[in-house]
Amino acid sequence: MAWLSLAIWLPIAFGCFLLFFKRDEQAGFVRWVALLGALLGLLVTVPLYQGFQIGTAQMQFVENLPWIAHFHMNYHLGLDGLSFWFVPLTAFITLIVVIAGWEVIRERVNQYMAAFLILSGLMIGVFSALDGMLFYVFFEATLIPMYLIIGVWGGPRKIYAAFKFFLYTLLGSLLMLITVIYLYSRSGGSFDILTWHELAIPATAQTLLFFGFFAAFAVKVPMWPIHTWLPDVHVEAPTGGSVILAAIMLKLGAYGFLRFLLPIVPDAAHEWAPFIITLSLVAVIYIGFVAIVQKDMKKLVAYSSVAHMGFVTLGFFIFNDLGLSGGIVQMIAHGFVSAAMFLCIGVLYDRVHSREIAAYGGVINAMPRFGAFAMLFFMANCGLPGTAGFVGEWMVILASVKYNFWIGFCAAWAVILGAAYSLWMFKRVYFGDIANEHVKAMPDINKRETFILALLAIAVLFMGVYPKPFTDVMDASVAHLLQQIATSKL
Repeated sequence: MAWLSLAIWLPIAFGCFLLFFKRDEQAGFVRWVALLGALLGLLVTVPLYQGFQIGTAQMQFVENLPWIAHFHMNYHLGLDGLSFWFVPLTAFITLIVVIAGWEVIRERVNQYMAAFLILSGLMIGVFSALDGMLFYVFFEATLIPMYLIIGVWGGPRKIYAAFKFFLYTLLGSLLMLITVIYLYSRSGGSFDILTWHELAIPATAQTLLFFGFFAAFAVKVPMWPIHTWLPDVHVEAPTGGSVILAAIMLKLGAYGFLRFLLPIVPDAAHEWAPFIITLSLVAVIYIGFVAIVQKDMKKLVAYSSVAHMGFVTLGFFIFNDLGLSGGIVQMIAHGFVSAAMFLCIGVLYDRVHSREIAAYGGVINAMPRFGAFAMLFFMANCGLPGTAGFVGEWMVILASVKYNFWIGFCAAWAVILGAAYSLWMFKRVYFGDIANEHVKAMPDINKRETFILALLAIAVLFMGVYPKPFTDVMDASVAHLLQQIATSKL
């Protein structure tokens, strides 16, 4: 059974089907069909987990069919330990987003749900593509639904944010296209990514390829100083858009580093590792300070995402097993935690229609049940032991200390700053006396909101207490990748 193709095309098929139901009175039917599509999309990832073999770095669930035979492009899919977890994570977060937009989205419900389902299929396509051109097509195609989600259902400056998002990411991707075409000609006419991993490439070409890939993936992560699009987009995007952007889309860039940059140009990666480490440390420390002074809740969490993704790139470029595994674990954990953080802000926004921290205060008095969930997610954002946020950060800090004490010391600062901005925001929004009248009238979370926050709380706690299922899957692939990085291609 082609489970991987099903995981990609099933949500896309449901999304395309929903586009036919335009009338407002069909909104109820649309929501249930979208829920069914998202649920089936998650269920088809279960056999992938059951059939995944631990202890091998080989690609699994491989599908390889001719696509454009003239240019040797193939519909070539497969998963290994590096990419596996992002497939169920994408399907899970899509389900959460569909349920989260159930009552909130009133206009163009069919297009909203369709955009998320199509986006889900395309992102799973990015994580499972083993053909360079197929990867590029999926990678670029993800821009379109996201552009529409921001530009149609966003806030007052939504057009500005959608354009900024599109232009930033498109510019980087064009440089990646050039690198893909170069590798195609270098390999004698093959788009197979695994063939590219074996290519001998001279030093100058490696450096140029390195920066070609870096331009595409660093914008997506986003790394400092090309992160400026992210806060603007998060502020304007609807809650569902922010959740999917923070939880999955940022990971596409980090995954690109693992699949392309590190194994294809290892010599250039070693040469420029200090540069990437410096940018990562600037991201985790400087952006931490920037987050502290924010007045908008979404902006604060957006900057926190940049800081947390700085940990990921730091872990990748110190070239040891703990750092690489820690970076991937941090990507998965950040998927759960950032999704939960943006959903919490969405719950408040739906009631008061303000994202300003000053508009709240004493929320926990009016919404005790919600306050308990929010507290857990804020603690996870700080990296409290026992939550998902701790595991990846701890692994990366340990790996950094092993690599160089001072780099580890600087990385550890990020945890302190993370606690500072997370807890200070929590104190101002949730604790204290009720400062504003409208806060007093806020109803506590309903069953639907409780359900989605409970799902994420279980995920955050399970991963924090028992990360073994996540790390076991990636161990063999990480060891193989380190071997590839250590082998010169000159």
